[in-house]
Amino acid sequence: MAKADISLHQAPEPFQPISRSAICILARLAAKREATEELRAQGVRVSLVKPAEIAEKAQVYLEAHTELWAEARARAQRLGLYEQPRRKSA
Repeated sequence: MAKADISLHQAPEPFQPISRSAICILARLAAKREATEELRAQGVRVSLVKPAEIAEKAQVYLEAHTELWAEARARAQRLGLYEQPRRKSA
């Protein structure tokens, strides 16, 4: 049986940390989308609801549906939203 040997030339891409802010934004956007859909399902005209009220409902939704964080992380990874290395100033 042949043994698999990974050389440096065949190694996978180097580790790149996913941007934490990107994950937070994507999770909040998904929660906001779900909150507005819930309002529409109730027959509420979303354009007449204050943005602060929608944000509050989205925060409650996000706390109740923690799976949105994993979905946001996967989406950020698919979109290639990685942290950029910080440049050292001279």
